[in-house]
Amino acid sequence: MTVKKDTIRHTPFILALFFLIMVGVGIYFKEPSRVMHQAWQICLSCIGIG
Repeated sequence: MTVKKDTIRHTPFILALFFLIMVGVGIYFKEPSRVMHQAWQICLSCIGIG
């Protein structure tokens, strides 16, 4: 079985598009601010302030 050298593999492009869509969905639902808030609380409790 021979494979052409100029064939384009579609899987990496499909996966990249899927992950970009998931990042967009996360930003739409304000997940970055929620994650940052939780990290802030854990960090403050870790050093004994919060």
